[in-house]
Amino acid sequence: MSTNLKVKERSFFQRLDLNFVFVILALNVIGLINLYSATHSLNVTYNERLFFQQLVWLFGGWFLFFLITLVDYEFWKRFSIFFYFVNIFLLIAVMAFGTSVYGSQRWLDLGFFRLQPSETVKLAVILMMAKHLSEKSAGRGLGYKDLVFPALITGVPFILTVKQPDLGTALLMTFISSSMILFVRIKKSILILVTILTLFATPIAWNFGLKEYQRNRVLTFLSPGRDPRGTGYNSIQSKIAVGSGRILGKGFRKGTQSQLEFIPERHSDFIFSVLSEEHGFIGSVTTLSLFLILFIMSINIASSAKDKFGTLMVVGITSAIFWHMFINIGMVIGLLPIVGVPLPLLSYGGSSMLTTMLGLGLISAVAYRRYLF
Repeated sequence: MSTNLKVKERSFFQRLDLNFVFVILALNVIGLINLYSATHSLNVTYNERLFFQQLVWLFGGWFLFFLITLVDYEFWKRFSIFFYFVNIFLLIAVMAFGTSVYGSQRWLDLGFFRLQPSETVKLAVILMMAKHLSEKSAGRGLGYKDLVFPALITGVPFILTVKQPDLGTALLMTFISSSMILFVRIKKSILILVTILTLFATPIAWNFGLKEYQRNRVLTFLSPGRDPRGTGYNSIQSKIAVGSGRILGKGFRKGTQSQLEFIPERHSDFIFSVLSEEHGFIGSVTTLSLFLILFIMSINIASSAKDKFGTLMVVGITSAIFWHMFINIGMVIGLLPIVGVPLPLLSYGGSSMLTTMLGLGLISAVAYRRYLF
């Protein structure tokens, strides 16, 4: 029996990257424990409903993960254009029929589920970018003409997302696309020009592009004490929670800032504040270490992918998870302005959980097919 035939006869679990699965599962467990504690002070019915819903989304996420692993990711290369335009249509539908929460119109109410298209469109952008860039030969780096189509791919959902308004998610799309373009390589002259244009555009965007509440968030980030009971409240309470956890934390369900409801949105955007307060420096570093291991594994999978599309797709998904984590934790500890960006695999939310697990399933699909050749 030939070596190739023996490789192809590997079982599902032999070809599946089990270490990758276990790291994701460990982050899921941390997320569930943290979510239960974060909602413990709420009324019992509401607490149980949030926790049960997250469990349902998590099981749904794992179903998608294994299903996507089994599907040859070449299918997603062919399907990427359709998936992209479906998401563009959903973003337009949000503007017309979306549900508004806290002044932002981001969700489509499907009855059994509230879909947030700005989450799934990030994956659509990654697939389209991976397809386009995989068909380009970088040579000495992408030139001006090579960047026109990537700019359109990112620019359309960027504008539609800003209109919701959701500037944080819109900027995330540009970070993800930029990461993929830099991975492929870009001419130095373009980098210099972009840097100069950014410096000139920043004051214009500050005065004419940002809404008043967005400018207040930046000012509050620079000086949280300027409005401690208003715009600076979230940042101050979050930093108190993180700092008060010290080395070992206050213990499960014993965080004063979270249990006494000083931290707003503690089950979603500020879930890391709860973790830091109750499990301290040790719990925080453990969680960050698991993310780091996940990133290293993903980079190794990208480097061993059987084609350029697989590599770029993994790079895009990995950068998406990294930027979400970086921005979320940065705002929680006061290093970045407050924006509505969830912490992947830990924050409460169906759209975020399902999209993240779908993306991880695509990475798993690339790893799964390393053993076919």
